[in-house]
Amino acid sequence: MLSLTVFLPLAAAVVLIVWRGLPDTAVRWTWVAVSAAELAAVVYLWVTYQGPDLGHETNRPWIPGAGSGYHIGVDGLSLPLLALTAVVFLACALYSLRGQRDIRRFAALFLALETTSLGLFAAADLILFFLFFDLSIVGMYFVIAGWGHGEPARSALKFFLYTFLGSLALLLGFIGLYAASSPHTFDMAELTRRPPLEDGGPAGALVLLAIAIGLAVKTPTFPFHTWLPPAHTDAPAAGSAVLAAILLKMGTYGFVRIAMPVLPGSWRRYALAFVVIGVISALYGALVALAQTSFKRMIAYTSVNHMGYILLALGAAGLIAQSDAQARSVAVTGAVVQMVSHGLITGALFLLSGILWDRGGTYEMDSYGGLAGPAPRFAAFTAIAAFASLGLPGFSGFIAEFQIFAGSLGSAPVATALALLGILVTAGLFLWALHRLFLGPARHPRAAVRAVPGVLDLRPAETWAVAPLLALALAIGVFPRLLLDTVDPAARTAVELVAR
Repeated sequence: MLSLTVFLPLAAAVVLIVWRGLPDTAVRWTWVAVSAAELAAVVYLWVTYQGPDLGHETNRPWIPGAGSGYHIGVDGLSLPLLALTAVVFLACALYSLRGQRDIRRFAALFLALETTSLGLFAAADLILFFLFFDLSIVGMYFVIAGWGHGEPARSALKFFLYTFLGSLALLLGFIGLYAASSPHTFDMAELTRRPPLEDGGPAGALVLLAIAIGLAVKTPTFPFHTWLPPAHTDAPAAGSAVLAAILLKMGTYGFVRIAMPVLPGSWRRYALAFVVIGVISALYGALVALAQTSFKRMIAYTSVNHMGYILLALGAAGLIAQSDAQARSVAVTGAVVQMVSHGLITGALFLLSGILWDRGGTYEMDSYGGLAGPAPRFAAFTAIAAFASLGLPGFSGFIAEFQIFAGSLGSAPVATALALLGILVTAGLFLWALHRLFLGPARHPRAAVRAVPGVLDLRPAETWAVAPLLALALAIGVFPRLLLDTVDPAARTAVELVAR
């Protein structure tokens, strides 16, 4: 069932590419139907999962001479990200029901990207993980270069070169783990049971450095974030949503899935470095976002800020001498919830920024004003997403950040106190953005659009794309146990593995 869930979108993508005569309307609804079926399949996997160990497991020989197999499975860390992937790709399919050019290739590309994302979060073999990691880079390159605006070719090339170089460092680290293991293997479960470089010596430090660079570029964290703003600014709205909501999580998921349990000694020894990088990313992302005039570029920098919180929590979980296991477990749980929460909220914000571009042809906030009058639904949804992103109680962001800070405070009190300032800056920048876009004198860069009442507001397909993302952020904020009952046992296991 898990293999079918992973590869069904790829099969649909092949059909769309081969069947050239399929009408555009049929292509759009096929994309929506397959994405909806994927969400139903992930819900089935979640409901039938019997934790806390790996479930729905398939382990078959693939490259036996190299110690690599087709090994996939799910647990409390991967199931929430599989669900997030299915929800975000369905939202993108709904968002693209109207007006997307060359919809056949666009839909096929997104369906293939969905397979790479689901495959990565289900992978239990390092080579399989690396394969999906790299294929996601290729898929997103074509999304930005083929359907972007501004300088899409340049932004796509910068994105590809940065993340591909990062993936080479990641591969180097995986080969280091393979060489140190006995018998040689790329199987994650086996490497977790018997960590090959457990003592945290120089070899372990070098392997952790290679893996950390590869994952940090993808996350991205300071100073590896420079590919992010142009990639987001020039990508189409659906591409930005997938890039922020799903592809960035491949980096943070790799930290908690691979770096922490497979290299526990090195992670404990250098945990403070990850705490420092996390705090710098959180503050730098928030301050640079505050200085932006482009709405979409501002959202992109808030991703650097939020990813910094995750790295802070995972680093704090490695400082085992300064806090108890329960606190560190809370920090790891908060980090996983933050991955889901950021995916939902920032995915919605990027889709809303695409609507702004569609109506006005620019992301510059000073070009707009008074949009709350002619576009009340757009204003309401953007305000809800902004308040959710700044961590207002009642939304998933509050649950995630509360757990991150509560769990990290005992291990790294100064760093946690500094990172808290990022929330204050984020609150300020979102309120300032809402003021510039929706209040004051009515302005719009396209006079023809302004003359037609109601044309600025959300269309039904856009509403159905954004509303479920925000509703889920609200549901997690009000009923967090829906998510925490699955994540908590896996987070406790991760903390125990690091403390060995």
